[in-house]
Amino acid sequence: MEKTIAAISTANGQGGIGVIRISGENALSVAESVFQSINNKKLTEMKGYTAAYGKIVDDDEIIDEAVALVFRTPHSYTGEDVVELSCHGGLYVTKRVLRAVLKNGAAPAEAGEFTKRAFLNGKLGLTEAEAVMDIISAKGAQSARAALSCKEGKLRQRIDSVRDSLVNTAAHLSAWADYPEEDIPEVDNDHLSSSLTECRSELRSLLDSYDAGKIMREGVDTVIAGRPNVGKSTIMNLLSGCERSIVTSVPGTTRDVIEETVILGDIPLRLSDTAGIRATDDPVEKIGVEKARDRILKAGLVLAVFDSSRPLSEDDRELIELLTDAPAIAVINKTDLPQQLDTEYIRSRIKHLAFISALEGIGAYELEKQVSEIVGTSKLDASQGILATERQRCAAESALRSIDEAISALRSGITLDAVTVIIEDAINSLLELTGERVTEAVVDKVFSHFCVGK
Repeated sequence: MEKTIAAISTANGQGGIGVIRISGENALSVAESVFQSINNKKLTEMKGYTAAYGKIVDDDEIIDEAVALVFRTPHSYTGEDVVELSCHGGLYVTKRVLRAVLKNGAAPAEAGEFTKRAFLNGKLGLTEAEAVMDIISAKGAQSARAALSCKEGKLRQRIDSVRDSLVNTAAHLSAWADYPEEDIPEVDNDHLSSSLTECRSELRSLLDSYDAGKIMREGVDTVIAGRPNVGKSTIMNLLSGCERSIVTSVPGTTRDVIEETVILGDIPLRLSDTAGIRATDDPVEKIGVEKARDRILKAGLVLAVFDSSRPLSEDDRELIELLTDAPAIAVINKTDLPQQLDTEYIRSRIKHLAFISALEGIGAYELEKQVSEIVGTSKLDASQGILATERQRCAAESALRSIDEAISALRSGITLDAVTVIIEDAINSLLELTGERVTEAVVDKVFSHFCVGK
């Protein structure tokens, strides 16, 4: 028998409500031992999807008022009997209620154990379970939409479609090879190749969207670079919504790297405002300039800022040369002033340009559009189901390699028995992706990343 587990399922801290979740065969009796309803109704006698108001009691001491919600197996999140005790929020009260629950027979839940039980009890597939934490940690509307679509099974449907096609192909090949005396249609190599190519195309599409999806969920390391006084710190403050960087008319004010995470549209940017790139004899500023150059070379995205009201300088040209192979957007700032900048020269070397006036707060949407295009999220349809974890990506890549191998084997004239074996390898990889054929170690690793209480 699985132990009955309990944990606080709301965030630690002050709040209007705190929820202690209990799940397992003895969940009702454990909850009943600490909960007294105002009408003396027993939780063990209540139907699923019903609630009772009462008090939490520990050794005859009233801890708090509470509402008990009862969920009966199998119609609960975990597939087991579940009781949720909702009391007043706050560190002391919720921990005191949990302590009483543990004292009366429950065991502390491990990280992700409620969702793990939902998976083991067939309430969720592994991809849907992984989407739960993505919903919790979503930083924007698009990342939340992607996580919800996976939770609703959109990714699973795409994977199942490829797997079913491969299973049907493997079954036909096996039947044709094993029962030659039966009236089974002969395998058409062209049709077989076409079917495998379609499967490859779908997996390729999924893998191509992974990097953009990862950026949408986790963000991208972004450096704001440029010579002194082009408006880097003003842009930093504009995007972060507060005065994060010191803004003055004195060149070289920013000496070190200043970091902030912001959401631009639906894309999290881990911003770094760096020292202005210029030749200097100031030893402290020189260190800052070297740090800036180093950050540019390592960044996932560079916002290269230029002053529209001044001609290109040697420092500007040096920055442009640094960006030869970097993912960069030329941010033409101070567009509220008369233009003197040669933007065509910049456009000939940097594909993406955004015209803004950071001081006036103009052009943020244009910058958002350019960022979305360069990181690939502009073409991402989050509602269709995308790969969400490195585990999923590895399994999809393994399946794709097997399909590529099967297509090559077919074209080179290798026996269909060998092709069947390769196709079965692809099927196994997809079963591992969805969790239908996965080791206990993989399951434990997946749920170890969850928060306690979920």
